[in-house]
Amino acid sequence: MGAAADRWREQLLAWAIPPEILSAVPDSPWTVPTQMFARRADTSVAAPEGASYRRAREAVGDGGSVLDVGAGAGAASLPLGSPITAVDVSPDMLAALTTRAQRLGLAVHTIEGRWPDVARQTPAADVVVCHHVAYNVADLAPFAIALTEHSRRRVVLELTANHPMAALNPLWTEMHGITRPTGPTAWDAVDVLHEVGIRPEIETGPRPLRPEYPSFQDLVAITRRRLCLPPEREAELARTLVRLGVDPEHPRDLPPPQDVVATVWWSP
Repeated sequence: MGAAADRWREQLLAWAIPPEILSAVPDSPWTVPTQMFARRADTSVAAPEGASYRRAREAVGDGGSVLDVGAGAGAASLPLGSPITAVDVSPDMLAALTTRAQRLGLAVHTIEGRWPDVARQTPAADVVVCHHVAYNVADLAPFAIALTEHSRRRVVLELTANHPMAALNPLWTEMHGITRPTGPTAWDAVDVLHEVGIRPEIETGPRPLRPEYPSFQDLVAITRRRLCLPPEREAELARTLVRLGVDPEHPRDLPPPQDVVATVWWSP
């Protein structure tokens, strides 16, 4: 572990929720409904776009294989139209991905577990994709090394320019009166890659428009859980979201300070 890896870990640890706030509610703020990931996967399959898709598609070619780490419901891998090995800690996510792969006529093999803990039992693939997982990984260096070791042609890592939860920082101030961290950034992640000898290419651009929630109430309920608020504060939160710019007719998460996504790719 070098200085960049240490700095990455320390900045992520700063996102820990104060225990007095966390213990006051029964629901985990880190649990995201499978339906959210399923909507993202369906949107990606219907209209593949973005640098990450293009960089993976050009490397996988015709007949190549894909390993999707932290796969969710398959937003990163399903649009590529290739055989998939999917790794995720959630059996519900893997089931949602499998259903969609079968619907598309794609071969799929799932591995339940956390990367790189399950790396030894995971086969290599032509292209490894890993979207929006890095900010959940404190030890990014061994994580990235294991991605590289499992790729025959290319690794494509996608992450937002800033920590994805930074979009909620104004709400933490409004609802709890506390200031949340802002780092690390995608460039901090690239520093960690450099530290372990990976020299990636980097491309940034606007983040594709995220799918809407089924209703404004769904957005409020999920945001309330993320903020560790009790149900009786939902009405207050709803008013605050509207004041901060959320359209109840087209409910989406608040955008982060920089609504930019970074595509980071390299060859093994």
